[in-house]
Amino acid sequence: MAFDWREWLRRGLRLWRSSLQVRTVAITLVLSTLAVGIIGAYVSISVGTNLFHSRTQQLLSQADRATSLVQNLFNSTSGQAGTTSTEDAAGTAYTDVLESSSNTAGTLIAILRSPGQPGPHVPNDIATQGQTPPTTQLISQALRKEVAASAGAAKSRVYWQSIEIPNATGSDPGIVIGSSVNLPNSGNYELYLIYNLSDAQQTLSSLQSTLLIGGFALILLIGAVTYVVVRLVVGPVRLAADTAEKLAAGDLERRIPERGDDVIATLARSFNGMADSLQKQIVRLATLSQVQQRFVSDVSHELRTPLTTIRLAGDVLYDQREAFPPATARTAELLRTQVQRFEILLADLLEMSRYDAGAVELETEPTNLVRLVEDAVESVASLAETKGSELRVVAPGGYFEAEVEGRRVRRILQNLLGNAIDHGEGRPIVVFVDSNESAVALAVRDYGIGMAPAAMDRVFDRFWRADPSRQRTTGGTGLGLAISLEDAALHGGWLEVWSAPGEGSCFRLTLPRERGRAIRTSPLDLPPDESTGEDDE
Repeated sequence: MAFDWREWLRRGLRLWRSSLQVRTVAITLVLSTLAVGIIGAYVSISVGTNLFHSRTQQLLSQADRATSLVQNLFNSTSGQAGTTSTEDAAGTAYTDVLESSSNTAGTLIAILRSPGQPGPHVPNDIATQGQTPPTTQLISQALRKEVAASAGAAKSRVYWQSIEIPNATGSDPGIVIGSSVNLPNSGNYELYLIYNLSDAQQTLSSLQSTLLIGGFALILLIGAVTYVVVRLVVGPVRLAADTAEKLAAGDLERRIPERGDDVIATLARSFNGMADSLQKQIVRLATLSQVQQRFVSDVSHELRTPLTTIRLAGDVLYDQREAFPPATARTAELLRTQVQRFEILLADLLEMSRYDAGAVELETEPTNLVRLVEDAVESVASLAETKGSELRVVAPGGYFEAEVEGRRVRRILQNLLGNAIDHGEGRPIVVFVDSNESAVALAVRDYGIGMAPAAMDRVFDRFWRADPSRQRTTGGTGLGLAISLEDAALHGGWLEVWSAPGEGSCFRLTLPRERGRAIRTSPLDLPPDESTGEDDE
């Protein structure tokens, strides 16, 4: 199986976003590593610099003593003459310097004649043998020029230069120290001492290794301490979050265990107190809601019997109205109208009580929405004609059949058409029908008075009307849009509104084509394209 780095990256990002503990430990480790790295680098550089400086000063002092030793030895030969005495003096000087440097392992010595002097080259140059490369090649020309230029000075000076000394595995750090000495009867010579600083480098490397191991151990310790501390803090928070989720899911008896007297225990006590208070309020409100639902249901059922009697009596009076005086006949007509409205109100109240009690079941079947819309439009055509509004249906074609309960969708549509007729100001009313692969949509568009934004926010509230003083043709109860919203939600759909003062209103119903299927987008805009409705006569 191939390594999928993208999947691992997604998992890492998901873990980073979801875990406070991981983020805290990771950030602490990064910052700790940065801090330990900076401190370790500073300590390493500081110690290395001090170690090199002290070692250099020690070797410079040693070289200065060696220079004095050689010069004194050369001065002692000032009364002697001959090549043998000068050669012996140079050899003795080399041996004495080598013995004086015996406490510094790997010291190389070279006694070289300064270039450009007249007279014979006596004694010959002396240098430590057996080196690769030769000792003389470790001495740079720049250093030789500085040392040669100091010849003849009242007080001898030493000059130094850092170098690398090759070895079998690479190279060692080193230092070349040079000074000028005068050999009577032979001229000026240069004394060079080459010291190997591998011991100092080993000391520094050991220190750096100690710092690295110590820093790594410190970072791991900080990470472990952070993990434990964060776990102690995040654990109660996670427990509180889980308890809050269970409370939100309806488990009102869930509480956080209370242990100790620290701030976490105080949080647990406060949370549990809040949960107790919420539980009491929820139980009280649930009890009141049940009492209210039962009251509405009982009253509605109890009113049906006397209302039926009143309706029958009213129908008898209405049928005999022509034999009554005009005032009595008008009273019979009003009685029949209000009894009908009362029956509609009772039916709506019973429907709302069933929704509140969660006792409504959906019975779906494949339904042709275009035909359903045409039937609904035909049922209100006479009412629209009396108001002077022309009804038009725009159905461009597509997948119109859907699994819905036709009775409820027809009720929604009739409700929306009734409102459009009441507020359409006699202007055309257009019903749009469209669908896509996942949803179907109906939109009722009028060009009447419209609504302000504040009214749109409350248009689906029970018993609410934008203008209570406005005369309604359909005799609505104020529950129509609230029931329509419940019917749409029962189907798993949306009922939305758009309106603007003076431009009319548009209600859009979007339902899934298949029961239980999620809706991605609505097939119709809100409001739909007006040119489509205007061109379709």
